[in-house]
Amino acid sequence: MPRLRLAMLAVAVATTGTTANGQSPPVRGFPADALAELSRLERQVRATPDTARLRSYLRELTRLPHLAGTAGSKRVADWALAQFRSWGLASSIEVYEGLLPLPLAQRLELLGPTRYRARLVEPPIAEDPDSKQPGVLPAYVSYGADGDVTAELVYANYGLPEDYQGLARLGIDVRGKLVIVRTGPHLRHIKGTEAQRFGALGVIMYHDPMEDGYWIGPVYPEGQMRPAFAVERGGAGDNSFFTGDPLTPGWASKPGGRKLDPEDSPLLQKIPMMSISYGDALPLLRALGGPMVPEDSWKGALPIPYRVGPGPARVRMMVKSEWKSRPIYNVIARIEGKVHPDQWIVIGCHHDAWVYGADDPAAAAASLMETARTFAVMATAGWRPDRTLVFALWDAEEQGHIGSVEWVEDHAEELRQKVVMYFNADNYRKGIFTASGSHTLETFVREVARDTPDPSTGRSVLDVLGQTGRDFALTPVGSGTDYVGFLHYLGVPSVHIAYRNAGRGTYHSVYDSYTYFTRFLDPTFGYGQSQAAVFGAAILRMAQTPVMPWSFTDAARTYRGYHDEIRQHPNTAAGGVDLGSIRDAVIQLEGAAREFDEAFDHAISLGSTGLTRHQEALRTINATIYQSERELLIPGGLPGRPWYQHSMYAQGLYGGAPVKTIPAVREAIEQGRFAEARDQVPVAAAALIRLAARARSTATQLKALTRDP
Repeated sequence: MPRLRLAMLAVAVATTGTTANGQSPPVRGFPADALAELSRLERQVRATPDTARLRSYLRELTRLPHLAGTAGSKRVADWALAQFRSWGLASSIEVYEGLLPLPLAQRLELLGPTRYRARLVEPPIAEDPDSKQPGVLPAYVSYGADGDVTAELVYANYGLPEDYQGLARLGIDVRGKLVIVRTGPHLRHIKGTEAQRFGALGVIMYHDPMEDGYWIGPVYPEGQMRPAFAVERGGAGDNSFFTGDPLTPGWASKPGGRKLDPEDSPLLQKIPMMSISYGDALPLLRALGGPMVPEDSWKGALPIPYRVGPGPARVRMMVKSEWKSRPIYNVIARIEGKVHPDQWIVIGCHHDAWVYGADDPAAAAASLMETARTFAVMATAGWRPDRTLVFALWDAEEQGHIGSVEWVEDHAEELRQKVVMYFNADNYRKGIFTASGSHTLETFVREVARDTPDPSTGRSVLDVLGQTGRDFALTPVGSGTDYVGFLHYLGVPSVHIAYRNAGRGTYHSVYDSYTYFTRFLDPTFGYGQSQAAVFGAAILRMAQTPVMPWSFTDAARTYRGYHDEIRQHPNTAAGGVDLGSIRDAVIQLEGAAREFDEAFDHAISLGSTGLTRHQEALRTINATIYQSERELLIPGGLPGRPWYQHSMYAQGLYGGAPVKTIPAVREAIEQGRFAEARDQVPVAAAALIRLAARARSTATQLKALTRDP
């Protein structure tokens, strides 16, 4: 089909719900005779979100700082609760607690060969009124240890294992030193754990302007890149072992409940950590001597020769925090399902922020609230979803997904039975449609994208994505936001959806404000409206589908790709690791997926009337389908980290990778632990075989549905 005709077809689908010849496009899980009603409801869902409301929500959410554990976070939770209740939603606040250290004192000084005292303060910007407000806590790194260290300084690039190995090849030992590293794209905690592992006494992080600053484009307020004295706050808990409250791994953190001794928590860093601006980093790096950096990839954009030290720069770094467990507030709103009330679709975004958090997460929280209001409007008019909708605004995500994880751990048994899937929002900005998640849902998300108009062009967002040269595919999910507890701990299928672009130079700083967001990230709130509409359409389809729209074919194709990647790793052959049982298990899953697709098509061919006659049988079948992700959990969890249980995805344990696929096998091979890799191959294969058996048995149940009364 010529590209122009494809583009015209995409516009027709996205704007009218029909193809150019007047037919409704297929929607997985719905028979053809149900598409007209679905299209009618979906038009309402997409049309209701209002840009003026989104703007007003964002202004209220960002009016004051609202860090978890402070009064500002409670104020936001109370305000959101009042909004949900004003729309007629059954709503409440569920209170937990988490270890949330707050900064008491920080000091960073260059003592020689020249002297400089770091500002550690983000100066007000005349064009941004919020940057002048009092009451903003200093920029700090949560879960870095207290300490007062004076030592020589070493520049260690990104602070990854290979960077310390590069220093060792130069004869440089960081033991007894302070290290300064670029933040880069890696997980924050890796900077602390690797520095400690190689013997450093503390670590200083900064954003180099080559990656986030004037090298990319004009800095705020003239442009949207990071200004010289903006600092990235952040949590640095080592959540590669578990996530949530550092003192309650695997159980909910409640006042008076049992807790680990902080000394026994692997999540807490053992050395002090500090995050500074590149304005404060420049004098420190300029004072370094020693060899030039070993590779060009170590160079940034500061106007200095990049040297590694050690010294002659000598630095004093002092950090002290107030370590307390503090209350956190999850806001939960519900619309009860009229047909399957015990099948829940959970939709979540966090509400806490390091300061104002307009981009991260307030705009996405506003879009989630507008999605909830959309369904509340429909419910007020007499319509109710077939399945129960649960809208959640989580607290304390920034420190390590604490609000969502404590809720998941508290309600684990009920959630394992009832949750169909989890939709996650975190931040969005004008840009390209992106999605990540469980690969059984890839076709489901692709069809939502196919039927969604791009806010800038009016074309289907799927078509726009194709114009960039990218094929649509869900990316795997590891860590970084609130799907972690649902997917990795409970085995609940999860999807994260957001419009994204590369430029947001105020991340986790005081300048992530209403002014910044409305100037640069979504001035008209057209993308916010579309974000709310996309979530609404996806929720509607999942709430109303007669047959769960899972695709084991998509999953099998993806898992085969993971197998092939590991097979091609040079260590696999060198270590004598035979992946044959994983390959054979994937082949079994592919065969079961074909059987499932055939049976799925048979069930859909029964039409709405036939499916309604089998509603009770489908209730059980659908539960069997949506609980299939649980088959991929490993009893006892991943080696050395039992909280993470998913066999196909996990946060990387080494090197700061946000996600590793078939992690127990892949990471053992990458680290040269070949006996462990050989032990884990049959474990991963067994999980895939369980999934194949589930798909095959479900196919048998679907085939048993008949057209007879």
